[in-house]
Order: sequence, then structure tokens, then C-alpha cells
Amino acid sequence: MTAQPPADRRQERADDGIAVWRTYSGVHARLAGHLSRELSRATGLSEADFQILDALLDAPETRMRVLDLRWELQWEKSRLSHHLARMCARGLLEREVCATDARGWDVTLTTAGRDAAERARRVREASVRRIVLDTLGPDLLDRLAEAADVLAERLERAAEEDPECRAARPAAAPGRSGGPAQSASAAPSAQAG
Repeated sequence: MTAQPPADRRQERADDGIAVWRTYSGVHARLAGHLSRELSRATGLSEADFQILDALLDAPETRMRVLDLRWELQWEKSRLSHHLARMCARGLLEREVCATDARGWDVTLTTAGRDAAERARRVREASVRRIVLDTLGPDLLDRLAEAADVLAERLERAAEEDPECRAARPAAAPGRSGGPAQSASAAPSAQAG
């Protein structure tokens, strides 16, 4: 048997990488759907509701500038604006003129919003423990965290290289993540708590 030419080996590795990517994408979609359905059944909240409530729960005084929340969630402006309006109408959030910049808005949790956020977080953490953490175990979790850190760093560089992304990024985004590319090792441990 003759050895494969180097170009063929490179193509084979590239094809294997695409297969891994497709598998990851499919698993991610199924996992996200499963977690969203469990959350909705247990709390009546949508995934979008949870993302907003969870971000605000970690923000100082459960308050964030809408611009910072938009950056953290990586949502389009109109999507966030409409969703915040619906959540305000449901009594989960309040919107106020930003104290430090009258051109902007702050959003904060109401008491009902805080209660909903805390309950939803407990439900989500229990689901993640059961479906992900207990399934993977410590060794695979370490490898997953390592891969996530590498990708987070690459995404941060890509954001810095992208003029549109640089222009949209808040100067100093307070809150829990410091932007969308938080590293897995810097994130609060999913086991804690």
C-alpha cells in the first residue's frame, strides 16, 4: 500500500474537521432545544426571557444599560427592544433613562423578575447538571472547557478585527461576561452552587 500524498491527507483532515463541526452543531441545537423546553415547562419562560433575566441577575444591582445587554446577548437592536417591551409589560423588568447618560436606557429586574430569574436559573442549572455535567464527567468537561477557551479567544480577536463589531461594542461593558467571548475557565463553575 502506498502512502497518501500530503494534499490528500490535508483534505481528509479538513473533511474530518467539517464532520466534527456538523456533529457539534447538531448536538448544540438539540441540547439548546431540550434545555429551552425544560425551562418553558417548569417556568413558563422562553429562552429569550431567560437570557435577559439571567444576564440582569448577575449585573450590579440587577441593572444594565440596554447597549451593554445587547452586546452581551449579541442580539439585534430591534429584537432586544421589542423583547424588553414585552417583558416590561409582563412586570418582569423596568426601563429607565440611564443615570450616567441621558441618551441611553437602563433595564432592571423587578421583584417578580428577580424571583423568575432565580427560579429559572435553578431549573437551568439542574438540567445542565443532569444532561451535560453528569454525562461528560470531569475529564471531558476539562477538555470541553479548554476547547471553549480557545474558541472564545479566537472570537474575541475576530470581534476586535471587525470594524462593525468594534463600533457596536460598549466602551466598558459591566456585568458578568465582559462581552460575548467569556472564557470557560473564567466563567463561574457550573458545579458550584
